[in-house]
Amino acid sequence: MSFKPQGHAERQTTASEAKRAQMEQFRAKFGANDPNFAARQAERVKLAAARAEREAERAALKAKLAAEEAVRKAAEEAARKIAEQEALVTAEIASREEADRAVLAEAEAKAARDARYAARKARGIKRGKK
Repeated sequence: MSFKPQGHAERQTTASEAKRAQMEQFRAKFGANDPNFAARQAERVKLAAARAEREAERAALKAKLAAEEAVRKAAEEAARKIAEQEALVTAEIASREEADRAVLAEAEAKAARDARYAARKARGIKRGKK
């Protein structure tokens, strides 16, 4: 090794050769040459398939719950609208009954006033004038 400073290209070449050598060592140690590699790879594939199946089940369950929630909300909204309409009808009926009672009370008061007037007239009493 010399004490001459290396240029950028030389450093890049040296680094890529070192990376390549490390990769070859790794492949030799853990690659397809390992007798358990196929078994481990099959286990990974099996686990990935099971994971995908569980995710699909979760997605289906989530969609089912969302649909049930939408149906429940629609039913609640319909029930709320019906309750509002019933409340409006009840209020309208109560308002009409109150108006009828007021008209009836007014008619009774008028009848009582007319009866008093007729009784006074029958007695011959004039009210207010002397």
